[in-house]
Amino acid sequence: MKSIRHFSAICLAGSVFVSSAQAADAEIEQLREELKEMRDHYENRIDELENKLEGSSSTSVKEENLDYQPSVSASKKKTSDNSFNPAFSVILDGQFSSYKNDPENYELPGFALGGEAGLADEGFSLGHTEISVSANADDKFYGQLTLAVHDHEGETELEVEEAFFDTLGLGHGFTIRGGRFLPAVGYINQQHNHAWDFADAPLVYRGLWGDKYIDDGVRLSWIAPTDIFMELGADALAGGSYPAGGEASSGSGSQVYFANFGGDINASNSWQAGLSFHTADVEDRESGGHDHGHGGGATEVPSFTGDSETTGVNFIYKWAPGGNYKSRHLKIQGEYFMRDEDGNIEMEGSMPLEESTFDGDQKGYYLQAVYQFMPQWRTALRYDSLESDNMGSDMDVLEEAGLTDEGIDPERWSAMIEWVPSEFSRIRLQYNRDESYEDADDQVFLQYTLSLGAHGAHSY
Repeated sequence: MKSIRHFSAICLAGSVFVSSAQAADAEIEQLREELKEMRDHYENRIDELENKLEGSSSTSVKEENLDYQPSVSASKKKTSDNSFNPAFSVILDGQFSSYKNDPENYELPGFALGGEAGLADEGFSLGHTEISVSANADDKFYGQLTLAVHDHEGETELEVEEAFFDTLGLGHGFTIRGGRFLPAVGYINQQHNHAWDFADAPLVYRGLWGDKYIDDGVRLSWIAPTDIFMELGADALAGGSYPAGGEASSGSGSQVYFANFGGDINASNSWQAGLSFHTADVEDRESGGHDHGHGGGATEVPSFTGDSETTGVNFIYKWAPGGNYKSRHLKIQGEYFMRDEDGNIEMEGSMPLEESTFDGDQKGYYLQAVYQFMPQWRTALRYDSLESDNMGSDMDVLEEAGLTDEGIDPERWSAMIEWVPSEFSRIRLQYNRDESYEDADDQVFLQYTLSLGAHGAHSY
């Protein structure tokens, strides 16, 4: 009887042991499966990052990181598992504008406004909405198309802002860009409007570049294999848009030469500086000036033919404690331009034709500081100043063309505060005290910007 009980106890203990062993084996097998899934996940992620690095000749870092990254013209595109699928994005940008003076009477004495210079439509307007698509065509080329939708003189307009390709993998730091793009005449000219720190362009951009310079052509750039970032390049452009704005040299009448330098000072500080030189053979460049009606609704329009040369300098400094850009940061930025033009001014539409020689000397700068004092909130101050010393054989003609300074050196103070709940949205309130002409103007802007879809990180 005892032996039967002993045998039963042994069988029970054995079954318990077997059950425990089977449970332990099942748990171990589950742990193995979970470990395998984690290993596969991280191996796939590592492969994806390696593919991106292989397809990029320089590392592009999101703006939230303080680590230095090159200018727009230097940043190269990346490849990934879905690199041949186009990335679509829409930037919704709208604003409400209010002025003390009549915006139709706006002027910059000494500067004949061209391009899209001038004030935004009063009241509610579409602003500068963008539709963009980009992708790698293959392992040799990257392409991007950007359409701009905006209000101009009460009408909604759609225009091609950019349509270009970049080469990939030429090696030795070289890149070729071709098509329609933003020439490297300065720092913010290579940025889309929604990336600006203020709702409007600096006065010097308004006076010299018509707010923004866009042209068709080809660019060759080279990034040197040095410890600090160094980029050299040249743009050969058609010269069909303002400020070249003419038909000179059979569609190749404008050139830009540029150099950019930059790097990290330490974990909290970084900088970038740039030089640019723009030259153009201008033929029949039309601009605003002062409109004069003469019987039958005829309007006189200033037209310039001659040589134009513009030299620019820019500098940007960034600070964020310990490199934590999202918490607090400071950006100080400034640009200076001086333009020398020599040629002839005609007032088209005048009877008899009014004309004068023109020796133009125009210069200006802006300086601004942007401070994020707490997460999601930024504030900024900006100062603009312009100066001109234009001469000609008939100063009355220059006055009609808006090229006499009228004893005024335009200047402006701007202040803004904005709420940025994420990198995809922004609400901005801005005030300008604009002393550009005889009657000082108080200007207020309320702007929203929303980013929809896949949108690449902005460069430094």
